[in-house]
Amino acid sequence: MRRRVAALFAGIALLTASCGNPLAGGAEGGATGDIIIGASDVGESLLLAQIYAGALRNAGAENVTVRPPVGSREVVVKALQDKSLSVVPDYSGNLLRYFDKDTQATTPQDVYAQLKQKLPSGYEVLEQAPAEDKDLLVVRKELADSGIRTFSDLGKRCKEFVFGGPGQWSSRWKDKIKALYGCEFAEIRTTDTGGPVTVAALKSGDIQVADLFSTSSSIAANGFVPLVDDKNMFPAQNIVPFVAKGTLSPKEVDALNRVSAALTTDQLTELNVQFSEEKRNPLDVAEEFLRRNNLLAPS
Repeated sequence: MRRRVAALFAGIALLTASCGNPLAGGAEGGATGDIIIGASDVGESLLLAQIYAGALRNAGAENVTVRPPVGSREVVVKALQDKSLSVVPDYSGNLLRYFDKDTQATTPQDVYAQLKQKLPSGYEVLEQAPAEDKDLLVVRKELADSGIRTFSDLGKRCKEFVFGGPGQWSSRWKDKIKALYGCEFAEIRTTDTGGPVTVAALKSGDIQVADLFSTSSSIAANGFVPLVDDKNMFPAQNIVPFVAKGTLSPKEVDALNRVSAALTTDQLTELNVQFSEEKRNPLDVAEEFLRRNNLLAPS
């Protein structure tokens, strides 16, 4: 059985960053029948690309390659246009903002509906997953227990607290959180983008409110409490396959839609733990996900 599974995933590129432009070499996707899956150098993206590759091979695709890292969204969009990429795992809210910077959509349904409307010809998105990896504001348990459970609760007391998060917070969210929730923090500190610096600062009390991501294993591991975004400031960020139109067969589209239907936020969080913290082989992690969700043919 192990040989059969290894054959299923054979041919997928090593998940390591490389020098230069990994998309160099011209269009290879739909023109040749090859399926080229793009992934960033972020563990979550790499795992999703591996899962997509396994599902496509199981659907009968013979030439499937994963190419990390693919670079910025501008690079991805161009590569899908010229079909040097066939599909990438992406996030619905960020993708919609790329094509419509003035969008006001926030809920999963509205974001996805608008995304399908705003995509230029030549692109398509397949079914979105229930799984999201979106921004969260989190606090330590003692602060949550003092009566802060929602963004509205926080807004009444923001001036008491130091916030820590990514460098783009002030330009992206400072005015939005003030307008929606009346929140003005005593201080805004740049820590990192949902990483160990932010976690350490929240644990130590150097900051009292942090911006982390919904699939971060650090939230449960440290007993942090996510606050409820009761007015939907942060847009939905559901996982969605972003596809160069015409590069996948109906059977292959169905295979990726089945992956999306099975993928929940809890499962995505666990996949991240296995890859990033337990340092498991990404091929094994992807295989287990597919087999657990009955997305592989019986051996």
